[in-house]
Amino acid sequence: MAQRTWTDRDVEAHWDRVAAIYVEENNRVKNAHDQRFRETVRHLDLKDGMKVLNITSRDGEADDYVKAGAGQVNVINAEISSKLMEVAKYLRPAIHQVKISTYSNLPFDDESFDRIISLETLEHAAEPQVFLRELNRVAKDGARMVLSCPPATSELPYQVFTFLFGGHGEGPHRFPPSRKVKKWLKENGWKLLLHKGTVLIPVGPPWLQDLGEKILEKTQRTWISELGIRQFYVCEKA
Repeated sequence: MAQRTWTDRDVEAHWDRVAAIYVEENNRVKNAHDQRFRETVRHLDLKDGMKVLNITSRDGEADDYVKAGAGQVNVINAEISSKLMEVAKYLRPAIHQVKISTYSNLPFDDESFDRIISLETLEHAAEPQVFLRELNRVAKDGARMVLSCPPATSELPYQVFTFLFGGHGEGPHRFPPSRKVKKWLKENGWKLLLHKGTVLIPVGPPWLQDLGEKILEKTQRTWISELGIRQFYVCEKA
């Protein structure tokens, strides 16, 4: 079982440190940043009355997209950083947030959620497989999860981008190969419905970013799709 060299508390400390610049830095690459929310809503298949877990929620922006893309849904935004929760509350006073202290033991009852959103979180969890098992535990039978995670091939581009442009950084993390994510999902009770690579070109003019997405659309299920810095996994509780 994968065990990282850091703790979830280390992850919490990183996001607390960068909370004050989080939104500003993401707005520098807003189209690529917000793509995670647009793509997620496409695959959630939301219906009125559903209970949705968004983990981790950061500044709560996914809450806007989910509620705009559905009727009456109850979104619970779970976050490990209290400082980011303060940012979210300032920007979205009505947001429903729950503080978590670890990804390995979530403060929710069994079979609580119809839908789960987990965007760029798996790579930070100190025990990623336990995290996936916990998400399965709190999901209702037949629940759908949309999960995104950068692949191992994104590590070098991330380091180059951070060196050139700065940003809020990722803190403790390890980007896993997509094949490993698929293995973890299967071993922890998730049936994979769809896997796709997205965001080939995260910066530059819109036409160039759109070209990157068209290339990825035509090359899914090839090695080229693994170059997309945001890999999506649409799953169902097995």
